[in-house]
Amino acid sequence: MAAELHHFIGGSRVAGTSGRFGDVFNPATGRVEARVPLAGADEVARAVRCAAEAFPAWAATPPQRRARVMFKFKELIEREADALAAMVAAEHGKVLADAHGSLARGLEVVEFACGIAHLLKGEYAENVGTEIDSFSLRQPIGICAGITPFNFPVMVPLWMFPLAVAAGNCFILKPSEKVPSAALRLAELLSEAGLPPGVLNVVNGDAEAVDAILAAPEIGAVSFVGSSAVAEHVYATGTRAGKRVQALGGAKNHMVVMPDADLGLAADGLMGAAYGSAGERCMAVSVAVAVGDAGDRLVDTLQTRVRALKIGPATDAEAEMGPLVTAAHRARVLDYIGKGVAEGAELVVDGRDVALQGFEDGFFMGASLFDRVTPEMTIYREEIFGPVLSVVRAGDFDEALAIVNGHQYGNGAAIFTGDGDAARAFTAAAGAGMVGINVPIPVPMAFMSFGGWKRSLFGDHHIHGLEGVRFYTRLKTVTSRWPASMGSGADYVIPNLK
Repeated sequence: MAAELHHFIGGSRVAGTSGRFGDVFNPATGRVEARVPLAGADEVARAVRCAAEAFPAWAATPPQRRARVMFKFKELIEREADALAAMVAAEHGKVLADAHGSLARGLEVVEFACGIAHLLKGEYAENVGTEIDSFSLRQPIGICAGITPFNFPVMVPLWMFPLAVAAGNCFILKPSEKVPSAALRLAELLSEAGLPPGVLNVVNGDAEAVDAILAAPEIGAVSFVGSSAVAEHVYATGTRAGKRVQALGGAKNHMVVMPDADLGLAADGLMGAAYGSAGERCMAVSVAVAVGDAGDRLVDTLQTRVRALKIGPATDAEAEMGPLVTAAHRARVLDYIGKGVAEGAELVVDGRDVALQGFEDGFFMGASLFDRVTPEMTIYREEIFGPVLSVVRAGDFDEALAIVNGHQYGNGAAIFTGDGDAARAFTAAAGAGMVGINVPIPVPMAFMSFGGWKRSLFGDHHIHGLEGVRFYTRLKTVTSRWPASMGSGADYVIPNLK
């Protein structure tokens, strides 16, 4: 019998009251392992009330004490790392090594948040005018919310709420209803670390919960990661309601392979970046732009490796790629492959017909490799979010750069080359928020910031790093004077500090 999950509101597990539930699958077996309550407006409102009650005391807590909660939280995540990775693998399907890797990238943000007292420091200027000083400070917004995707059940939530909470905000997290268990466990661990009730709340749900979050006037900031269509909706709806919004959308990350590149290194990079996590990454490289005579050599090198890719469940220590998250998503990816064939792309490796003994009902498929894809094709224009790599041919560097910059998405882009001039030109001109030089997945460290350009980001702020601190705080500038006398009367001209 499937387990029944819950929300986490006001520091406690709370049963769903809407009467609506969603199924949580084990993608390797295809079985329903849990039922998750889908919140309505009333449950979101309850979480908002708890956050509003907790905010004044939490905001008044010295940053150093808030940091100590983050230090303890870091310790507890490390203690629970194996269990958290197993939750991720069981509900998402990614192999355990990849689940551990994503957990580590999330933990880096918790480590960064441990320095919040330093990160919140403002500036001070003495004697900006005669006996007048000016200083700035950063203060919390109040109640913030995060809406996170299915592909990183731990990492993306950890990119949001640790910084928001450490900065003095209260937070409402709405994780993907497909992968709810890890987020609920993170909330329990943060409570164990000493976070007061109501500061972090987890509300499970679907579009109804998202719309309730966007409509709640008490919520001042919303972070989102997901598809561009939904990101645009979240941004437009949230900002129209007066909220601060950062909405990270879709991607079609390109990797340019120059003729002088180390083909073995480039092929290794493409294998991991295209097929790791079954391609269900916003930083997956789904397009290889092969320049000049690199094309034939690259495809020859790749097809052998793609055919040898080890497909299996997370419980298989030798597995390199697991199943897709749901049967519906698998069907969507299969449909894209069919469109690629119909539109004239060369399907070098066909991963559609993969069946694993003992896991026939799982959501598995093999890795697919297309060659001679053109920018007009559907598989090039749209985000597939599956284990499908397209090779596009370019005659020279300029044509390759034009292909990269002509796409609607600008999340990440990479170039593999031994030519420093080409790398420098690509760095300067690539229309993407994150660039890799001989690095296939240029995901910044926690003390930098993550985010794309064009339709990969709606809003002005990237996520985590100093950009995250700025997003979750408001700047206040104070100008002060302590006069010895009351002065000589009103001044009716704009103040000039003399």
